[in-house]
Amino acid sequence: MEAEAADGPPGGAEAALSCFSFNQDCTSLAIGTKAGYKLFSLSSVEQLDQVHGSNEIPDVYIVERLFSSSLVVVVSHTKPRQMNVYHFKKGTEICNYSYSSNILSIRLNRQRLLVCLEEAIYIHNIKDMKLLKTILDIPANPTGLCALSINHSNSYVAYPGSPTTGEIVLYDGHSLKTVCTIAAHEGTLAAITFNASGSKLASASEKGTVIRVFSVPDGQKLYEFRRGMKRYVTISSLVFSMDSQFLCASSNTETVHIFKLEHLTNSRPEEPSTWTGYMGKMFMAASNYLPTQVSDMMNQDRAFATGRLNFSGQRNICSLSTIQKLPRLLVASSNGHLYIYNLDPQDGGECVLIKTHSLISSGTMEENKENDLRPSLPQSYAATVARPSTSSASTVPGYSEDGGALRGEVIPEHEFATGPVCLDDENEFPPIILCRGSQKGKTKHS
Repeated sequence: MEAEAADGPPGGAEAALSCFSFNQDCTSLAIGTKAGYKLFSLSSVEQLDQVHGSNEIPDVYIVERLFSSSLVVVVSHTKPRQMNVYHFKKGTEICNYSYSSNILSIRLNRQRLLVCLEEAIYIHNIKDMKLLKTILDIPANPTGLCALSINHSNSYVAYPGSPTTGEIVLYDGHSLKTVCTIAAHEGTLAAITFNASGSKLASASEKGTVIRVFSVPDGQKLYEFRRGMKRYVTISSLVFSMDSQFLCASSNTETVHIFKLEHLTNSRPEEPSTWTGYMGKMFMAASNYLPTQVSDMMNQDRAFATGRLNFSGQRNICSLSTIQKLPRLLVASSNGHLYIYNLDPQDGGECVLIKTHSLISSGTMEENKENDLRPSLPQSYAATVARPSTSSASTVPGYSEDGGALRGEVIPEHEFATGPVCLDDENEFPPIILCRGSQKGKTKHS
């Protein structure tokens, strides 16, 4: 997600944020700048701890971290067609892949890695980085809009099915087959996202007024929320809470909307015997006889809670996370700041801003000094590309558990790791066995 800083603090080359992203379980935040990229931990409200920072790749515009592991994927404006995969704690490059056009977005879970170009989507097996599928028959997708379920047991993929309407193609990234198409909106899609289990899919169109939630994999509409009626907005972020009870949407306005996923029609308490209650019942009864568009609008649920920013017109992304055992609303903005709000799941209403962190100046100085004094590690290298490779099947450049092959060195077939390679400790996932280049005759195309 690209975002240009408008009023960030001075800081030379680092002052402009080019991108920012939360990891899959909203425990970490990654930012890209002109100078490189940084990773932050979101375990505390009071302080923002920098986990890692790198200036080796300048002008980063995509950076994605796999959960809380040491695997990070980076794309730079200097080589916009090349994806680089790193183990940042070992200081090694796991692999790099090159594509036929600029990379627009990357999504990953513990089973699949998704690379989205304007007219193609590449699906890699994240355990060995082998290219499994190339989806070519997609409409022009200039923003790289796509979604991948973080639940690796299903690995559902969603992407636009039309350049002019809000059709969504639901694809099974495990079986590598199209599941169904969903007629989600009349207008062009602006945002799509899965919940944590991959059982729900939310979407918004470029109008930004209505947000819909569909069941997966059958594509049936479950919920419909109205973000607003007065003005069209650009939805920049759409995300479920980890427990799938809430859905959060941020846009280029000053308001972040939080919707509660519950059907209120059967659980609403009896209205009091007042004129307002009486008129409410009359409107609900009349909706059965009104045109479908009007009836749908009257039955759409409004926001359960809101978070109010002190600015508008800037790109931002939102997240719903539990920090220090309490639910929080997080908003990262292109102005170089992270905003943390308290979220009351019982009362809703307006969320209270409790902390603001600078994403440019934050970080642990001791860690930076330690990195400066640390001797440089040999960099592993895998000359792997998404196009057919001329490398032999028996020996290919790749990544090994002992820190990686030297640049240009070839790892013999019998030295390939036979078991999972642990990224940091016994709790980390996924295993990285080897990074192979695509071989002729094995690349699958739609």
